[in-house]
Amino acid sequence: MAYWLVKSEPDAWSWDQHVKKGVDTWTGVRNFQARTHLKTMKKGDKVLFYHTGDEKAVVGVSEVVKEAYPDPTHKDGSFVAVDLRAVEPLKSPVTLAAIKADKAFKDMVLVKAARLSVQPVTADEWKAIRKMGGLK
Repeated sequence: MAYWLVKSEPDAWSWDQHVKKGVDTWTGVRNFQARTHLKTMKKGDKVLFYHTGDEKAVVGVSEVVKEAYPDPTHKDGSFVAVDLRAVEPLKSPVTLAAIKADKAFKDMVLVKAARLSVQPVTADEWKAIRKMGGLK
């Protein structure tokens, strides 16, 4: 199993909307590196759901339930989508500021390439963020 982080502008698609929908198609990714990450995702992989914009915080945990397929919002099909299922909210959002303040995250993609919308997360980063967010 691998771990990932996906970013969403809460005004466009929030954690609450994701929870209400249950399973959602993750569309609209138009960055080639992010596309490569989407193509690498496997069913059962775990995903940190991150709010961008003013919040800048990890707010929930999702799971990949359908692997990459052509993004229905892209005309020529060269970009892909995955389906994500909302699993659980973090008890306390983990802010980007808190992540940057902790030296354990100095090599995290979120810190080094903050604009990337889909990114890998190491097992240690996954465990630490869950713990910071009040999850086991």
